[in-house]
Amino acid sequence: MIFRLLALLVCLSACVGIGLEWVTLIKDGVSILTSAWILIGYFTILTNGLVAVIFGAMAIYGKSFDHPRLVAGTVLAMILVGVVYALLLQGLRALSGTTALANFLLHVLSPVLVVVFWFLAVRKGALSWRDPLLWALYPSGYFLYALIRGSVQGRYAYPFIDVSANGWVQVAINAMVIALGFVAAGEVLVWIDRKLASRRVRRAPAH
Repeated sequence: MIFRLLALLVCLSACVGIGLEWVTLIKDGVSILTSAWILIGYFTILTNGLVAVIFGAMAIYGKSFDHPRLVAGTVLAMILVGVVYALLLQGLRALSGTTALANFLLHVLSPVLVVVFWFLAVRKGALSWRDPLLWALYPSGYFLYALIRGSVQGRYAYPFIDVSANGWVQVAINAMVIALGFVAAGEVLVWIDRKLASRRVRRAPAH
């Protein structure tokens, strides 16, 4: 029961954050479809959407939804959302009211909640050292999508991938640094997973 409630809390944080961003755009006169198109250009929105789906499934199916690799990869992507926001995006635009609340839910609360959930509720010992390379396919795919979309629209989702402002070389360097940091953080996550699993095995009562 606690597992499902925690998963539901994470799901709601992501859903409410996305919903508030969507409502804000619509109130500014943007159509529903155009608002949706704008939102899916952002890694933050796509990743929170992924969180909403996966944690919603865990809230419905409970521990029978046993996919630790999928959950860990999603957690790592959310960690990337929080870290990139804190280091590169925070303070770039003035926020207030609904926008500020949505920003807090998407960039701060959701990343914190998924990490706490992973520590407390996800089965440990199922991750391998190669998993971070697999997980990296998601942000790498987004990077290519964002570049193509940005070059077509003439507007990039994030300033550090803006080719027109930074040039291809700097954007490539920025992407490489983020990718290496992502994989390194993934390896740390795997290490923590294995440590926690070994501790639980040692603490298990003998039969």
